[in-house]
Amino acid sequence: MPTILSIKDLRKTYDSGFEALKSVSLDIEEGEIIALLGPNGAGKTTLISTICGITMPTSGTVTVAGHDTIKDYRAARSLIGLVPQEIALEPFGRVMSTVRFSRGLFGKPRDDAAVADILKRLSLWDKRDNQIHELSGGMKRRVLIAKALAHEPRILFLDEPTAGVDVELRKDMWAIVEKLRADGVTTILTTHYIEEAEAIADRVGVIANGEILLVEDKDKLMVRMGQKQLDVQLSAQLKHIPQALTKYDLDLKDEGWTLVYRYDTKAERTGITQLLTDVSSAGLQLRDVVTRQSSLEDIFVSLVHKDAEDAA
Repeated sequence: MPTILSIKDLRKTYDSGFEALKSVSLDIEEGEIIALLGPNGAGKTTLISTICGITMPTSGTVTVAGHDTIKDYRAARSLIGLVPQEIALEPFGRVMSTVRFSRGLFGKPRDDAAVADILKRLSLWDKRDNQIHELSGGMKRRVLIAKALAHEPRILFLDEPTAGVDVELRKDMWAIVEKLRADGVTTILTTHYIEEAEAIADRVGVIANGEILLVEDKDKLMVRMGQKQLDVQLSAQLKHIPQALTKYDLDLKDEGWTLVYRYDTKAERTGITQLLTDVSSAGLQLRDVVTRQSSLEDIFVSLVHKDAEDAA
């Protein structure tokens, strides 16, 4: 697929000297869903604000479908829809007129059929005549998405779109993003919910301290960096790991009832057979053996933790 958003060596340094973005480069393909994960203060919102023209970069370039966001601002911005973290809506405005107004801000001619289509896709049609203050928090977020889509953008930024939203509504939002993909809309979302990225993203980017640590296909990332964990559940409680087993770098959990062994899924040998033999030789009796694959959350935590250690 062609590249629709290209970020080259983007930097943002504030007057205080704080570097919010440090040489960020990223290409995003048309129609993909990419999730940006990072702790608070990582630079996620600054990156989105800079791409959308809300914040001016110190250096670097951003192009949207070939349009430079500074030199050709209007053309670039017309292709972008932004759903911010904060719910900032006129409380006494009505849903239909609120979305219609957003379309007009971009110079689009009035098209009630197009606005109606957006409201129907977002399950807002029945609420079209309601005032904003009459809506639930989840419905207000849907209105924000409708406003962002009103001018028919090709790229949609969702900055923490499901913050404070219950699990059921969060899944509804995921379904909305999938429908937008079917329409060819490219979606970039920032999120604190790892399961959100795991559920809907094609690629995952991890950002920390203003730097992109990696951007990779989600499934490939989990294969490349994932580990498996073997939980050896014991019949008797241990206070410490026997000397004969110290070579395996095991952990004790569940107050001494479980030995934890982590191994690389790509290694030629897992070492499990020898481990279980040595566990038996050490006089330990097994109650059960359970394996699990690393989640995206495990990978994210390890990457950010490593970056923090390197920065120190």
